[in-house]
Amino acid sequence: MQKDALARAMAELEEGQVDALVKEFLDAGAAPLEIVKALQEGMVEVGSRFESGDYFLSELVMAGEIMKNAMDILEPYLKGEGTGHKGTIVIGTVKGDIHDLGKNIVIMLLKGAGYNVVDLGVDVPKEKFVEAVKETGAPLVGMSVLLTSCQAALKETVEAIHDAGLYPKVVIGGNYVDEAVKKYAGADYFATTAGDGLRVAAEVFGA
Repeated sequence: MQKDALARAMAELEEGQVDALVKEFLDAGAAPLEIVKALQEGMVEVGSRFESGDYFLSELVMAGEIMKNAMDILEPYLKGEGTGHKGTIVIGTVKGDIHDLGKNIVIMLLKGAGYNVVDLGVDVPKEKFVEAVKETGAPLVGMSVLLTSCQAALKETVEAIHDAGLYPKVVIGGNYVDEAVKKYAGADYFATTAGDGLRVAAEVFGA
Protein backbone atom coordinates (compact mmCIF):
# COMPACT_ATOMS: atom_id res chain seq x y z
CA MET A 1 0.00 0.00 0.00
CA GLN A 2 1.38 3.39 -1.02
CA LYS A 3 0.56 5.27 2.16
CA ASP A 4 2.47 8.31 0.95
CA ALA A 5 0.24 8.64 -2.12
CA LEU A 6 -2.91 8.67 0.01
CA ALA A 7 -1.46 11.06 2.59
CA ARG A 8 -0.34 13.37 -0.23
CA ALA A 9 -3.76 13.27 -1.93
CA MET A 10 -5.40 14.11 1.41
CA ALA A 11 -2.99 16.98 2.01
CA GLU A 12 -3.57 18.32 -1.51
CA LEU A 13 -7.39 18.08 -1.04
CA GLU A 14 -7.78 15.79 -4.07
CA GLU A 15 -11.17 14.37 -3.13
CA GLY A 16 -11.61 12.03 -6.09
CA GLN A 17 -8.10 10.68 -5.70
CA VAL A 18 -8.57 10.10 -1.95
CA ASP A 19 -11.79 8.14 -2.45
CA ALA A 20 -10.28 6.14 -5.32
CA LEU A 21 -7.16 5.23 -3.34
CA VAL A 22 -9.14 4.24 -0.24
CA LYS A 23 -11.28 1.88 -2.33
CA GLU A 24 -8.24 0.60 -4.22
CA PHE A 25 -6.36 -0.20 -1.00
CA LEU A 26 -9.40 -1.90 0.52
CA ASP A 27 -9.83 -4.03 -2.62
CA ALA A 28 -6.15 -4.96 -2.40
CA GLY A 29 -6.66 -6.18 1.17
CA ALA A 30 -4.88 -3.36 3.01
CA ALA A 31 -5.58 -3.10 6.74
CA PRO A 32 -8.26 -0.41 7.30
CA LEU A 33 -6.32 1.10 10.20
CA GLU A 34 -3.28 1.55 7.95
CA ILE A 35 -5.47 3.49 5.54
CA VAL A 36 -6.73 5.62 8.44
CA LYS A 37 -3.14 6.35 9.48
CA ALA A 38 -2.33 7.57 5.98
CA LEU A 39 -5.41 9.82 6.01
CA GLN A 40 -4.39 11.15 9.41
CA GLU A 41 -0.91 11.98 8.12
CA GLY A 42 -2.56 13.97 5.35
CA MET A 43 -4.82 15.75 7.85
CA VAL A 44 -1.83 16.66 10.01
CA GLU A 45 -0.23 18.23 6.92
CA VAL A 46 -3.49 20.11 6.22
CA GLY A 47 -3.38 21.42 9.80
CA SER A 48 0.25 22.49 9.37
CA ARG A 49 -0.57 24.36 6.17
CA PHE A 50 -3.49 26.07 7.88
CA GLU A 51 -1.29 27.14 10.79
CA SER A 52 1.38 28.49 8.42
CA GLY A 53 -1.20 30.46 6.41
CA ASP A 54 -0.90 28.36 3.23
CA TYR A 55 -4.43 27.04 3.74
CA PHE A 56 -7.44 29.01 4.90
CA LEU A 57 -10.70 28.11 6.62
CA SER A 58 -12.31 27.06 3.34
CA GLU A 59 -9.55 24.50 2.75
CA LEU A 60 -9.91 23.25 6.32
CA VAL A 61 -13.66 22.76 5.81
CA MET A 62 -12.99 20.96 2.54
CA ALA A 63 -10.42 18.69 4.20
CA GLY A 64 -12.96 17.82 6.88
CA GLU A 65 -15.50 16.85 4.21
CA ILE A 66 -12.96 14.73 2.31
CA MET A 67 -11.93 13.00 5.54
CA LYS A 68 -15.59 12.39 6.45
CA ASN A 69 -16.32 10.83 3.06
CA ALA A 70 -13.25 8.59 3.33
CA MET A 71 -14.24 7.51 6.84
CA ASP A 72 -17.75 6.72 5.57
CA ILE A 73 -16.20 4.33 3.06
CA LEU A 74 -13.98 2.80 5.75
CA GLU A 75 -16.54 2.54 8.54
CA PRO A 76 -17.92 -0.93 7.69
CA TYR A 77 -14.37 -2.29 7.52
CA LEU A 78 -13.30 -0.58 10.74
CA LYS A 79 -16.14 -2.26 12.61
CA GLY A 80 -14.69 -5.54 11.50
CA GLU A 81 -11.35 -4.51 12.94
CA GLY A 82 -12.78 -4.43 16.42
CA THR A 83 -12.00 -0.76 16.80
CA GLY A 84 -13.89 1.49 19.17
CA HIS A 85 -12.50 -0.36 22.15
CA LYS A 86 -9.61 1.87 23.10
CA GLY A 87 -11.94 3.84 25.35
CA THR A 88 -14.72 6.39 25.44
CA ILE A 89 -14.25 10.14 25.07
CA VAL A 90 -16.96 12.75 25.67
CA ILE A 91 -16.64 15.88 23.52
CA GLY A 92 -18.69 19.04 23.12
CA THR A 93 -18.49 22.77 22.42
CA VAL A 94 -19.17 24.66 25.65
CA LYS A 95 -22.23 26.74 26.48
CA GLY A 96 -22.47 29.97 24.48
CA ASP A 97 -20.29 28.78 21.59
CA ILE A 98 -21.70 27.19 18.43
CA HIS A 99 -18.47 26.55 16.51
CA ASP A 100 -17.87 22.91 15.66
CA LEU A 101 -15.41 22.63 12.77
CA GLY A 102 -12.35 21.88 14.91
CA LYS A 103 -14.38 19.60 17.17
CA ASN A 104 -15.69 17.62 14.22
CA ILE A 105 -12.24 17.13 12.70
CA VAL A 106 -10.88 15.88 16.04
CA ILE A 107 -13.85 13.52 16.39
CA MET A 108 -13.25 12.08 12.92
CA LEU A 109 -9.60 11.45 13.73
CA LEU A 110 -10.39 9.93 17.13
CA LYS A 111 -13.02 7.61 15.66
CA GLY A 112 -10.62 6.61 12.93
CA ALA A 113 -7.98 5.82 15.56
CA GLY A 114 -10.37 3.47 17.34
CA TYR A 115 -11.95 5.54 20.11
CA ASN A 116 -15.64 5.60 20.95
CA VAL A 117 -16.61 9.28 20.84
CA VAL A 118 -19.76 10.70 22.40
CA ASP A 119 -20.42 14.00 20.60
CA LEU A 120 -22.60 16.33 22.68
CA GLY A 121 -22.78 18.94 19.91
CA VAL A 122 -22.49 22.70 20.40
CA ASP A 123 -23.69 25.21 23.02
CA VAL A 124 -23.57 22.40 25.58
CA PRO A 125 -24.60 23.27 29.16
CA LYS A 126 -22.38 22.03 31.98
CA GLU A 127 -25.15 19.73 33.22
CA LYS A 128 -25.08 17.81 29.93
CA PHE A 129 -21.32 17.24 30.25
CA VAL A 130 -21.81 15.96 33.81
CA GLU A 131 -24.62 13.65 32.73
CA ALA A 132 -22.58 12.23 29.83
CA VAL A 133 -19.56 11.53 32.05
CA LYS A 134 -21.78 9.80 34.60
CA GLU A 135 -23.48 7.67 31.96
CA THR A 136 -20.35 6.65 30.05
CA GLY A 137 -17.68 6.65 32.74
CA ALA A 138 -15.45 8.31 30.15
CA PRO A 139 -11.93 8.94 31.48
CA LEU A 140 -11.38 11.82 29.03
CA VAL A 141 -13.56 14.85 28.29
CA GLY A 142 -12.88 17.29 25.47
CA MET A 143 -14.26 20.82 25.58
CA SER A 144 -14.08 22.90 22.43
CA VAL A 145 -14.16 26.69 22.45
CA LEU A 146 -13.51 29.38 19.87
CA LEU A 147 -14.95 32.49 21.52
CA THR A 148 -12.82 34.12 24.20
CA SER A 149 -16.03 35.21 25.91
CA CYS A 150 -16.75 31.54 26.69
CA GLN A 151 -13.71 30.96 28.90
CA ALA A 152 -15.90 31.18 31.99
CA ALA A 153 -18.05 28.35 30.58
CA LEU A 154 -14.93 26.15 30.42
CA LYS A 155 -14.15 26.81 34.07
CA GLU A 156 -17.76 26.34 35.21
CA THR A 157 -18.07 23.05 33.32
CA VAL A 158 -14.89 21.62 34.80
CA GLU A 159 -16.03 22.70 38.28
CA ALA A 160 -19.48 21.12 37.75
CA ILE A 161 -17.88 17.80 36.77
CA HIS A 162 -15.68 17.85 39.87
CA ASP A 163 -18.58 18.91 42.10
CA ALA A 164 -20.41 15.80 40.93
CA GLY A 165 -17.52 13.70 42.26
CA LEU A 166 -16.23 12.92 38.78
CA TYR A 167 -12.58 13.35 37.87
CA PRO A 168 -11.95 12.48 34.22
CA LYS A 169 -8.99 14.08 32.48
CA VAL A 170 -10.11 17.24 30.71
CA VAL A 171 -8.64 18.62 27.49
CA ILE A 172 -9.73 22.00 26.19
CA GLY A 173 -9.34 22.76 22.51
CA GLY A 174 -9.42 25.93 20.45
CA ASN A 175 -7.23 28.13 18.32
CA TYR A 176 -6.41 30.57 21.13
CA VAL A 177 -6.16 28.26 24.14
CA ASP A 178 -2.82 28.05 25.90
CA GLU A 179 -1.29 27.11 29.23
CA ALA A 180 -2.86 30.15 30.94
CA VAL A 181 -6.37 29.28 29.72
CA LYS A 182 -5.81 25.66 30.73
CA LYS A 183 -4.89 26.72 34.28
CA TYR A 184 -7.81 29.15 34.50
CA ALA A 185 -10.27 26.47 33.43
CA GLY A 186 -8.78 23.82 35.68
CA ALA A 187 -8.17 21.49 32.73
CA ASP A 188 -5.45 18.85 32.46
CA TYR A 189 -4.46 19.46 28.83
CA PHE A 190 -4.94 21.96 26.05
CA ALA A 191 -4.93 21.40 22.30
CA THR A 192 -4.68 23.87 19.45
CA THR A 193 -4.65 21.32 16.60
CA ALA A 194 -6.41 18.04 15.81
CA GLY A 195 -3.04 16.32 16.13
CA ASP A 196 -2.76 17.60 19.70
CA GLY A 197 -6.11 16.01 20.49
CA LEU A 198 -4.94 12.63 19.22
CA ARG A 199 -1.73 12.86 21.24
CA VAL A 200 -3.68 13.64 24.43
CA ALA A 201 -5.99 10.67 23.86
CA ALA A 202 -3.02 8.38 23.27
CA GLU A 203 -1.42 9.59 26.52
CA VAL A 204 -4.59 9.21 28.61
CA PHE A 205 -5.46 5.76 27.24
CA GLY A 206 -1.90 4.55 26.77
CA ALA A 207 -2.72 3.61 23.21
